[in-house]
Amino acid sequence: MIRSATVHDIPEIRTMIRELAAYERAVEQARATEEQLREALFGAHPAAFALIAEDDGTGQAVGYALWFPRFSTWTGTRGMHLEDLYVRPAARGGGHGRALLASLAALCRRHGYDRFEWWVLDWNEPAIGFYKSLGAEFLDEWKVCRLSGGPLEELAAQAPAGDA
Repeated sequence: MIRSATVHDIPEIRTMIRELAAYERAVEQARATEEQLREALFGAHPAAFALIAEDDGTGQAVGYALWFPRFSTWTGTRGMHLEDLYVRPAARGGGHGRALLASLAALCRRHGYDRFEWWVLDWNEPAIGFYKSLGAEFLDEWKVCRLSGGPLEELAAQAPAGDA
């Protein structure tokens, strides 16, 4: 079963975020607190949204998808960025990942989103194979860019005075 996350899911979502980070070999980078997640998902101005995959027999959360809207200047329309897709190892192969992605695709259609995009680590062959089986297009010509920490602070210090 796939359902929208509720505020009561925050502890389980945080646990699964840390499980995903451990799988991606970056657990030390998963620093989001329950309070931050509560504000991001259920605050006055949500920054993101989440779906929960539950085991049909036990009702236990076995996975989640966390997403937020994007905007394309080329198409003039919104799209969806999938930040996290995670299914616990014991539940993999049970169709939960496909059900989460199908639910997200249905949300895209319902909201009129033209694009549904996400990133995958280049070494994550099981995920890459799964995404290929769905017909996902891989945009190899694009590189992800990130500024954080010191470089972000240094660039911000160069901003001209104004309203921005």
